[in-house]
Amino acid sequence: MSAVTLSLMSSANLLRVAEAFVSNAEFARKSLGAVAHDLFPLLFKASYLLEQGEVIHDLVENWPLFDFNIGKLLGATLDYEEDLSHRTCSVCLESCLTGLRDYVLNQSSPFMKKLKVVDLTGMKDVEVQYCKCKKTMGRWARTQLLCKLCSDLLVYLQQAQCNRGTFEVSISVLIDLFVTERNFELVVQALLKKCSCPLKICCVAFRSDNLTLQKFFYIIKLTDPSLLRKLEIVHNVHLEMEHLDMLFNSIHFPLLMSLTLPARTFNYLVNVCPLKNSHPLKTPLKMLDVSNCSLNHADMAFLANSFHANHLEALDLSGHDIPELYPSTFFKLLSHCSSVLMSLTLEDCNIQDTHVNMLILGLSPCQKLQEFKFIGNPLSSQALRHLFTFLCELPMLKNVEFPVPRDCYPIGITYPIDDANMQKILFQLEVHLCKILLAFCQDCVFSTDVQPVSGKIAFICLTLVQGKY
Repeated sequence: MSAVTLSLMSSANLLRVAEAFVSNAEFARKSLGAVAHDLFPLLFKASYLLEQGEVIHDLVENWPLFDFNIGKLLGATLDYEEDLSHRTCSVCLESCLTGLRDYVLNQSSPFMKKLKVVDLTGMKDVEVQYCKCKKTMGRWARTQLLCKLCSDLLVYLQQAQCNRGTFEVSISVLIDLFVTERNFELVVQALLKKCSCPLKICCVAFRSDNLTLQKFFYIIKLTDPSLLRKLEIVHNVHLEMEHLDMLFNSIHFPLLMSLTLPARTFNYLVNVCPLKNSHPLKTPLKMLDVSNCSLNHADMAFLANSFHANHLEALDLSGHDIPELYPSTFFKLLSHCSSVLMSLTLEDCNIQDTHVNMLILGLSPCQKLQEFKFIGNPLSSQALRHLFTFLCELPMLKNVEFPVPRDCYPIGITYPIDDANMQKILFQLEVHLCKILLAFCQDCVFSTDVQPVSGKIAFICLTLVQGKY
């Protein structure tokens, strides 16, 4: 079958034909010149599904469109309903990025090169991969490879005799950068030379881990903070209140909507509200992760009354003794963000049986809540029954992670639990849990996943499908 016949197929047959076409890599690669431009996205997704690395490479190298958005290409479409954006397959992503490099080096006429924007931000990193190769390319590895390809590309262009059109190529590459001590120098070099490189790295999300403060402040300025929508400062970046003050007062983040701060950023010894240091932020935050940051009452009061509160779609306050420190202020915060809040994490917050009624009262207005995580809180089976009865009434709630109550454990259990007994105990817990859910959540369809961690049964994942939907 000629490749050109693909353009004549109906939508019902396109999927099967696309998979058949790319399954023969040699034939597909030779035939790309005869394929209609609007079929490249479908062929890319089919190649990704079948892990046809060589075909992916050639599709990207010869990409005929103005943009390449990997999230949209792999997401659900009318022609191809399955969402593949969670498959961070190493074979596919490496082929994609090397194909992008070779797009620049391809000696075809510069007038044929239309690509202006590549968006790599749509990939969803998950713990379990379903690709056949079982090899993933996470955010750190994607950062590493792209920066290396940019550096290698510059070296090659300086040494080789390339046609003039090659130097006229300019492609903005949107990416979520993940920088640690190990790849710091490579990323810095790529950012410093991006004006000279045809592939111009545009950082829209930045994650920093295990960096000195000096290196963090240096590289964050190189990323062009005016483009940043998400900033994550996590493990082993020793950021304290004074540094946070310096960060937000010396660097402008006009588009920032998501902020994650490292543990112990704030402390109780200060008499001013550390969160006020974020006042230069002109865009309201939609995501805030201040888990284990030692927020005091002033911090929580400021947050509850700030303009961010009405826009928070995801909030993580884990590691704070909410019932003891600021119960009323926390519920005020919940009431302000209730109309938009979709994800709430309250792990290790000392929520006990006596607090469940107040928690239900606070969560009642959160009708858009889709995800609720509260592992590490000492609750009994009875308290969970009461809470589940309420949770099943939230119309959008899909995922819940909660602790295993002590009274659910088999009698005489010892730690660590050996492998021989783990499966038996997990089964018993799931049966017990299902009885609770069936008795008190009769309008819901659900599935459970009991998660063992280091020989202990740490928490349970609950997936809800509301019966009325």
